[in-house]
Amino acid sequence: MSTEVRVPTLGESVTEATVATWFKKPGDAVQADEMLCELETDKVTVEVPAPAAGTLGDIVANEGDTVGVDALLATIEEGEGAKPAKSEKKDAPKDEPKSEAPASGGGDSVDIMVPALGESVSEATVSTWFKKVGDTVAADEMLCELETDKVSVEVPAPSAGTITEILADEGETVAAGAKLGVISASGDAPAPAPKSEAPKGDEAKSSSGKDVEDAPSAKKMMAEAGLKSDDVKGTGRDGRVMKEDVQAAISASKSAASSPAPASAPRAPVSADDEAREERVKMTRLRQTIARRLKEAQNTAAMLTTYNEVDMTEVMALRNEYKDLFFKKHGIKLGFMSFFVKACAHALKEVPEVNAEIDGTDVIYKNYVHMGVAVGTPTGLVVPVVRDADQMSFHGIEAKINELGKRARDGKLSMAEMQGGSFTISNGGVYGSLMSSPILNPPQSGILGMHKIQDRPMVVNGEIKIRPMMYLALSYDHRIVDGKGAVTFLVRVKEALEDPRRLLMDL
Repeated sequence: MSTEVRVPTLGESVTEATVATWFKKPGDAVQADEMLCELETDKVTVEVPAPAAGTLGDIVANEGDTVGVDALLATIEEGEGAKPAKSEKKDAPKDEPKSEAPASGGGDSVDIMVPALGESVSEATVSTWFKKVGDTVAADEMLCELETDKVSVEVPAPSAGTITEILADEGETVAAGAKLGVISASGDAPAPAPKSEAPKGDEAKSSSGKDVEDAPSAKKMMAEAGLKSDDVKGTGRDGRVMKEDVQAAISASKSAASSPAPASAPRAPVSADDEAREERVKMTRLRQTIARRLKEAQNTAAMLTTYNEVDMTEVMALRNEYKDLFFKKHGIKLGFMSFFVKACAHALKEVPEVNAEIDGTDVIYKNYVHMGVAVGTPTGLVVPVVRDADQMSFHGIEAKINELGKRARDGKLSMAEMQGGSFTISNGGVYGSLMSSPILNPPQSGILGMHKIQDRPMVVNGEIKIRPMMYLALSYDHRIVDGKGAVTFLVRVKEALEDPRRLLMDL
């Protein structure tokens, strides 16, 4: 009997690694938990321990090979004197399929599993399947996309072959480590999978008249409630009825029964002609979370906003003077955000309550600055965190912001990269905003809103000058930050930006 050595979880959004070093060779005796090999990802080095004692058998992935999560690395044979698996000809037919099919569900089948979703994230929603039953796929080809309340997670094919089963339809909620489908590694597709055996009659038709299969959870709930598919307006793809649609239909039915003539409807009435031209799209989990957290911030914090304006002349002149040298030395462009991060970190030291948070009846003062930088993505606003920003150089801040921004737009941010912020900066100016009141990012007590730089006439030393001006807005939690502290913070940011030399002199 042999024990499989597989690639462990590599971290959020990390789907593959390179085999760096094997510490053992076939035939070597190993102890349980003894280090067998070392894997390298683009972020960390991962050691792979022996899952059991015995003799190292066949090494499937050699040094330099790229392997996916849960891929087979090697086998361990029982007993200290066991020979390597390669030399046991009688076991070859048994072992060969395993070496081709990590996470096998039996025979030459490979299970498609939900990857690690991040710390404290236990479930996700199947957003989109890029493949269907019967499709041939290559190893590491994207099969589907999952959505959590923070990030999108792509699921690659663990092996080349043919998709034979899809067990979790679009719109279904799946747990971390759950089975999404099955790939036949031999490439032989069986008869159409169960999901292609579509329900007949009313169950297979959406409100749009298309033949689609409703979500299994929705069908079960409709059966329990005595509803048919035609009684429920589906919001899934091609009109598919989802679990939430059935819940909405049941709630609407109960409301109608208890109050036939409600005083107000969830939305304004529209004509049949207008409704036919509307499109109803279910909010993504990310958008639902954004909506919930923003509303919680308004309901929980005593939020106020104070405003000021900053003359960007000196920052722009300094940037223009050194941007070419900066890029030549550091290989990255010098932007405005690093100046604002530096200015805010400087001001937070003088007004620490803006960098604090309330925990019950306690106030937690942060002796560090983990700066959240709001980034717009196609799916919504996310706030990756630049940790210990007060200790970083200008080029270190610019490099980290660029890296996090790209990962955010690609949907590759991990949960850890968006947690633990102590203060946030939001730049609405990139979209042309001249003035706004940013909403707090709980449990933080302050957020700075940047805006568009606009040339305006200003009085300078008794003369009217055209100056590049920007409005600044600080929203703060008045439960912990007094008006004096908020105004002082914003004035210190203004002073540092209008005379950047103050940052060098710590003034």
